[in-house]
Amino acid sequence: MSPDDLFGLTADYVTAFHATLEDRPVGAKASFEELVKSLGGPLPDEGQGDVEVVSELIAAAEPGVVGTQTGRYFGFVIGSALPASVAADWLAGAWDQNGFSVVLSPAAAAAEEVAAGWVAELLGLPSDLSSGFVTGAQAANTTALAAARQHVLARAGWDVGRDGLQDAPRIRVLAGAERHVTIDRSLRLLGLGTAALELVSADGQGRMRADALHAALDDVSGPVIVCAQAGNVNTGAVDPLADIADACEAAGAWLHVDGAFGLWAAASPRFRHLTVGCERADSWATDAHKWLNVPYDCGLVFCRHPQSHAESMAVAASYLQRADGRSPSDWVPESSRRARGFAVWAALRSLGRKGVADLVDRCCDHARAFADLLGAQSHVQILNEVVLNQVLVRFGDDDEATREVVRKVQEDGTCWLGATDWHGRAAMRISVSSFRTTHDDIERSVDAILEAATSVTGAFR
Repeated sequence: MSPDDLFGLTADYVTAFHATLEDRPVGAKASFEELVKSLGGPLPDEGQGDVEVVSELIAAAEPGVVGTQTGRYFGFVIGSALPASVAADWLAGAWDQNGFSVVLSPAAAAAEEVAAGWVAELLGLPSDLSSGFVTGAQAANTTALAAARQHVLARAGWDVGRDGLQDAPRIRVLAGAERHVTIDRSLRLLGLGTAALELVSADGQGRMRADALHAALDDVSGPVIVCAQAGNVNTGAVDPLADIADACEAAGAWLHVDGAFGLWAAASPRFRHLTVGCERADSWATDAHKWLNVPYDCGLVFCRHPQSHAESMAVAASYLQRADGRSPSDWVPESSRRARGFAVWAALRSLGRKGVADLVDRCCDHARAFADLLGAQSHVQILNEVVLNQVLVRFGDDDEATREVVRKVQEDGTCWLGATDWHGRAAMRISVSSFRTTHDDIERSVDAILEAATSVTGAFR
């Protein structure tokens, strides 16, 4: 069969799949072991026809597909993918563009340049930044902290790119006690180590305490990096960024903002007050595959100091022909990579400024509705201030009961949400990040949650 048959089959399947999203169970219907069995077996000696291969993949893999594209997926902080961004991602695959350089793909390089500028504008960041498209917030945090390492050591008279870290001046790294784990991993990857991390106490919602940071920076000497957070992974709380920026400026410290999802609050007139001060940072990390709702994988890093950013990332070789225009490879650790900018460009063209703000507002309103509907029950506790799209729920005063309610909800399939521990207590963690979510989805999900809770505790009979 021709490629037309193959692509037609795939497009028809995707269209039919999307038509089932409203009613399909959200959780996977097959276990990992079952999927390995259906996908596995010995490597065949002879190849098969393309249509047969794709048909077999659909049949074998679909039972293990989790309904992150539905409006009732509330696990982790995962957005659905906007139709325009999915289609643009298909084009990126069909065009098979390497996003490394202008020479390899002027189109991919230009799309990244434009889309990154639009994102920076939406988030209220300065206009003269360097930027890069990476896999997600982990890579964005690592890239930003590599630029920070380069910059603060250069100010101390040390060229880390040439001389490495052995015998280099010690870098103090300060972060909130409720930071995301990607900060720790970034420090390991960059050779700074987690022993360099000095934890700043957090308040009851996980926000770094600015007064504690000021005290920690009182006797500062040598290179210092401060990692703030926009969007606590459990509560959604945003650090007091303006006060933190004041402390960093007074101490001459580099300020990095890990804003994987919370930085998108700046796109909303209703919620951007939470991020006031973020524009004063030196670097930022965020994900487009979270609140912007583009396909995985797509993170962005921004840096106020392009020279330090480029010195930490850029590569050069005689065979790497350069051309006029911004080379994406100067700003990210990857060389061969797909052209991520097309999907972000399409999402922003599809939504516009007002559409992004509306998406953020609706998700926050839905989170508030979850808290109100569940919190109205006498045996349900809402553990956090619902300031963005995160809700922490506890059933009764029993850790095991709460975990069992989560398990039963996941098993039921009406919706999917996760479990966490918050200040030593088990909690159900609800994250509302999808453009598809409606109030009806919230009501259906609340009914399923309370039914699961009744079967565990009997409290709602």
